[in-house]
Amino acid sequence: MINTCQTEKAKRDYVLLRKALDNNDQQAYAELMSLYRDSIYYMLIRMVKNKDDAEDLTLMTFGKAFRYLDKYTPKYAFSTWLYRIALNNSIDFMRVKNNMPQYFEEDLYTSNTTSMVDQSEDNLQRTPEEEVIDKQRLQLLRAAVAELPEKYRKVIELRYYEDLAYEDIAERLGLSLSNVKIQIMRAKQMLSQLMQPMRNAM
Repeated sequence: MINTCQTEKAKRDYVLLRKALDNNDQQAYAELMSLYRDSIYYMLIRMVKNKDDAEDLTLMTFGKAFRYLDKYTPKYAFSTWLYRIALNNSIDFMRVKNNMPQYFEEDLYTSNTTSMVDQSEDNLQRTPEEEVIDKQRLQLLRAAVAELPEKYRKVIELRYYEDLAYEDIAERLGLSLSNVKIQIMRAKQMLSQLMQPMRNAM
């Protein structure tokens, strides 16, 4: 049932997804994808820094969303539901790609996409407890970054706080590309070790 308080965009999306679910309307699926494909793609490319990976993750996002469309509730905007699926997919992808500990990696990548997701007009409501936990995790990460030796702290700040590509970091610091990648990998390992006692103390 359509909520009369919903925006016109939300009502349009709901009509389309009902057509997709109830009638297996392929045109409705295609229209939903065309409405949000670009925004999902550009969000993902900022995270994974690779066009091919972003393209694959975009298709994966819509594949998962359409497969579980019956689980969607119009209490939240369809666009926000998609952003959350895309975010989770990218976190899983980066975890496998970088073989990083789950807790650290989720903090690292979520901290860089929170503002983008939160700027959505239909952002998911979060409980006060969830907000506190998220803030604590981000504080732990930033505290750990501050403890790194300067050269490792610098590459992490450029990569994750300033959102620079590896090539840009290499140029900024006068390092080779391979050296930048090695330093970032070592910095991640150090951060994981630094954050463990911090988490245990919480």
